[in-house]
Amino acid sequence: MKDNVSIRGAAHTDRIHDSATKHVTGAADYTDDIVEPVGTLHAYLGVSDVAHANIRSLDLSAVRAAPGVVGVLTADDIPGHNDISPTGLNDEPVFPTDKIQFHGQPLFAVIAETRDAARRAAELADVDCEKLPHALDPIAAQDAGYPHVTAPLKLERGEVAPASAKATNRIKGRMSVGGQDHMYLEGHIAFAIPGEDDDVIVHCSTQHPSEAQHMVAHVLGVPSNAVTVNVRRMGGGFGGKESQMNLFCAVAAIAAKKWGRAVKIRPDRDQDMTATGKRHDFVIDYDVAFDDAGRIEAVNGVFAARCGFSSDLSGPVTDRALFHADNAYFYPNVRLVSHPMKTNTVSNTAFRGFGGPQGVIVAERIMEEIAYATGQDPLDVRKANFYGGKGRDLTPYHQEVEDNILDRLVGELEESADYRARRKAIIDFNATSRVLKKGIALTPVKFGISFTATWYNQAGALVHVYNDGSIHLNHGGTEMGQGLNTKVAQVVAEAFQVDFERIKITRTTTEKVPNTSATAASSGTDLNGMAALNAVEQIKARLVEFAAGKWKVSPDAVVFEPNQVRIGNEVLSFDAFIKQAYMARVQLSAAGFYKTPKIHWDRAAGKGRPFFYYAYGAACSEVTIDTLTGEYRVERTDILHDVGRSLNPVLDKGQVEGAFIQGMGWLTTEELWWDDAGRLRTHAPSTYKIPLASDRPRVFNVKLADWSENRELTIKRSKAVGEPPFMLGISVFEALSMAVASVADYRICPRLDAPATPERVLMAVERLKAAG
Repeated sequence: MKDNVSIRGAAHTDRIHDSATKHVTGAADYTDDIVEPVGTLHAYLGVSDVAHANIRSLDLSAVRAAPGVVGVLTADDIPGHNDISPTGLNDEPVFPTDKIQFHGQPLFAVIAETRDAARRAAELADVDCEKLPHALDPIAAQDAGYPHVTAPLKLERGEVAPASAKATNRIKGRMSVGGQDHMYLEGHIAFAIPGEDDDVIVHCSTQHPSEAQHMVAHVLGVPSNAVTVNVRRMGGGFGGKESQMNLFCAVAAIAAKKWGRAVKIRPDRDQDMTATGKRHDFVIDYDVAFDDAGRIEAVNGVFAARCGFSSDLSGPVTDRALFHADNAYFYPNVRLVSHPMKTNTVSNTAFRGFGGPQGVIVAERIMEEIAYATGQDPLDVRKANFYGGKGRDLTPYHQEVEDNILDRLVGELEESADYRARRKAIIDFNATSRVLKKGIALTPVKFGISFTATWYNQAGALVHVYNDGSIHLNHGGTEMGQGLNTKVAQVVAEAFQVDFERIKITRTTTEKVPNTSATAASSGTDLNGMAALNAVEQIKARLVEFAAGKWKVSPDAVVFEPNQVRIGNEVLSFDAFIKQAYMARVQLSAAGFYKTPKIHWDRAAGKGRPFFYYAYGAACSEVTIDTLTGEYRVERTDILHDVGRSLNPVLDKGQVEGAFIQGMGWLTTEELWWDDAGRLRTHAPSTYKIPLASDRPRVFNVKLADWSENRELTIKRSKAVGEPPFMLGISVFEALSMAVASVADYRICPRLDAPATPERVLMAVERLKAAG
């Protein structure tokens, strides 16, 4: 590129999110803002009020007779297949026929003239059922003999048993890691409009338009080409709209085709939270052997997960927990096993990090255990166990870590955050402060980038250049506020050497780009940016061939410059050049495609290269706790994060900040709680506490490692940013652990489960006081 400065919005420069002004002014259109055609109907779900039961009868006569009700949908009304399982295991019915498997499970849908009428009528059903025993957590499920929802995974390397048996030091422990609700600003919503023949158009808030398309076709019993799914933007997703939208799309589409009218379904927040999946809860047992210097010799880990009543995405989620159970550390001998347990709860699903955070936090707990056992600074233990050179570069899944930059990255953060001096000052403070105690922790993250389901690592894009020089961009990714559209448009602008404003970014639709992958696994920009660039390069190649022929110059003499094209000694504006190309019948449209190279995975063998590359980061957090109440606050956080050569530094920095806060919320305030009857009691913002603006660190320093560049050929040598910084919130959790440990003079590693709510912090303090 000749001159970035002359191009407004080129790659590697700060650029405001393309819809930012619309977001803050309320002008951005979401699914619920689409103008409803005359006669639009509204749907609402009728759900179970027991956790596990055999259905004897379902009397819906009162529902049908309610004011405004047009009809009711049950399993009998599904023309195709009564299944919306994203993995094809046929274990997730739209509506059950014989058995209720969790409290809040959708049993039917009411279709009415108004949403209020549908909502009120849904309460009138008479469900006669035989209650059955239920299991709500993975340990209870194991005790009750419940099955796995999908096949477990084992990752193994070396000889764990002999290494553990001869080790000088050995620690066994258990950690419970809680789940998390997505709490997106925009809840689930689908709006279906029937067409002629088998056709139906579905507007919805989904991260996976192609999956929604296939699921709607599946339940309707029609081919996928009859279903069009459109997504302009989402008000947040975080993984919660990867597979969970299938239910709402299916209900809206079935009803639309049955009654021949547009149908919208938008649950209340309470029903949204009870009827859709969460981040998986885990109970992890670990057995660690290490030497007197704190270097790990063997790790044996068993990861039991609350998966819910069906498989959903629990297989790949629990797999990925094992993939990240090493985090940044080399385990010479290792065995990791997953237990994806069926439970009588809503089927858990994707969430930012996709199981990775649950693996990473256990690795960090192990480092803390070793530090307290050996009397060392936990950072020194972490550094001693980092992946290193040959012989210390092989993961539990047998992929070599070739791009490790943690020594430099952690070293720079340690210095810039003044970690050593602050830790000493905190220890001095704790020695004299009776009630308030402080803690500090510096934790790293190594996060693999790619879908572990190899076939998802592909993307398509469609680029049109119109004869006036304006550009139309469409790709298979979905915009949920993260700035994906902005980044991909910057790539296109730079490739054509035109201003960003010249490019029109259009909604994601299965009509333009087929067989798209979910916008997930932090791969949205990696995949769709490369696909869009491929489309641009096809068009440019035709333009160069045209110019070289018309002006009788070599192809090398055709150069795209800022908003113009130089052909030998002649310079044309981009618009004039495109007009001439059009008049010469040059094709100005191209479908781009990209598939991630190098990756492969053999699940049965537990070996392969599931990740194209790794992203790295580190965070240093300081906290203060009140030992009388367990309350705490985050005083300061410093972050240095690796995004390769950033496509848009200001957007990437925003992603790092948001991910950290969300990760902090997962580990501190966000608690999912079911009562003995199997009812989710934290089902609304009034009972489920996400971090507030006042919960952010009092001092919050976030920097990108601007010296980093992806050694792999990614889009402009950038790295993914959506998920990796989520795990930086673990630094807050471990800082809380240090503050608690100070009560017993740092002799014991606190038994602190996640989330570390004030109640749990207080109980941990009291346990250490009693032990002391």
